[in-house]
Amino acid sequence: MLFRELNIIEPILEALKTEGYTEPTPIQTKAIPPLFEGRDLLGCAQTGTGKTAAFAIPILQGLAQEYRNAKGKRQIKALILAPTRELAIQIEDSFKAYGKYLNLKTLVVYGGVSQHPQTRSLSSGIDILVATPGRLLDLVNQKYIRLNQVKYFVLDEADMMLDMGMLPDVKRIIKLIPEIRQTLFFSATMPDEIVKLSGSILNRPVTVSITPVSSTVDVIEQSVYQVDKVNKINLLVHLLKNKSIVSALVFSRTKHGADKIVKALDRAGLQAQAIHGNKSQNARQLALKNFKERKTRILVATDIAARGIDIEELSHVFNFDLPEVPETYVHRIGRTGRAGLGGIAIAFCDQEEKLLLQDIQKLTSKAITVVGDHPFPWNEKLQLTTSKSVAAGGRNKKTSYTKSSSTKKKNVFKSYVK
Repeated sequence: MLFRELNIIEPILEALKTEGYTEPTPIQTKAIPPLFEGRDLLGCAQTGTGKTAAFAIPILQGLAQEYRNAKGKRQIKALILAPTRELAIQIEDSFKAYGKYLNLKTLVVYGGVSQHPQTRSLSSGIDILVATPGRLLDLVNQKYIRLNQVKYFVLDEADMMLDMGMLPDVKRIIKLIPEIRQTLFFSATMPDEIVKLSGSILNRPVTVSITPVSSTVDVIEQSVYQVDKVNKINLLVHLLKNKSIVSALVFSRTKHGADKIVKALDRAGLQAQAIHGNKSQNARQLALKNFKERKTRILVATDIAARGIDIEELSHVFNFDLPEVPETYVHRIGRTGRAGLGGIAIAFCDQEEKLLLQDIQKLTSKAITVVGDHPFPWNEKLQLTTSKSVAAGGRNKKTSYTKSSSTKKKNVFKSYVK
């Protein structure tokens, strides 16, 4: 099927052609026709499936047809909520790209930067607003934004908003927009609270589910290295010294951990940048820009900072720390293997993470290949001291290495990255 067969208006078709898109993805094929009919939509889809275009194209077409004879100051008719600044900016870019031949104005607002450029743009009138919940409510409270004319409402990455504690803000925003509207609800996973929220704001929605979270992309080559925690950075340095790794996205569980990884890589002569919530917006955007333009080969990120980031032809994803939620592993490795391209996902597993690895393999119904031939395998002589909860099979492990073994390993680390 071609985009032209979906009854898309010519200016949008021309913009899609300019972007190099002629054939819709599965979610676009399933979502666009009912959205043209004005139906609400519940979409279960991961990042990288093309869902932004799936909701942007119908909104742009609807507004373009409505504004043929519109007069007076522009009012906000479409509101798209996103959990992170990076995702919000990416969505704005998509609306501007697909609507470049339409007389519509799009603005993105988010926190962490001065509000003055945003309020100046708001004062001249806009049609489409992309926003993070916190900054949106702040500007509403200051009376810079009125949402009483919204006809299209999109809630993107709802499960991530739940993880970030944003749902109370989201519910406050929903009370500010008209009850009669078209609502589009997207989430990569559907925990109970998200199901409950979707049921409260959607009206007889069409349901579209693409790439279930338990199914990893078949074109991605997955492997796991069993390595002691103190040697993870040594192993990462060892692997990244391979110049055939064109680009590498490294996932850290914490912001502090991401910064430590970057410092260690720099000491080893490997240029890297970190992206996480403690970085300024300018620093985050610069790091992402450098990575996309291949000026930086290695980007270290936390899950929250990386969710929604679309990077073309990413060759490698490293799970430096295994995630505590197995679905997160699927989202992480989905950063590579986009558009049917191949990709490589490498995970590190220390002795405290064995159950996490088992959970991932259970979810994906796949055994991940264990790489045994590397310089830093598990040390069988490493003595472990565990709490009673571990002995009883508990998940909350309190595991620590003996002082002598840990000291020895740290000395190896220092000599390797010196």
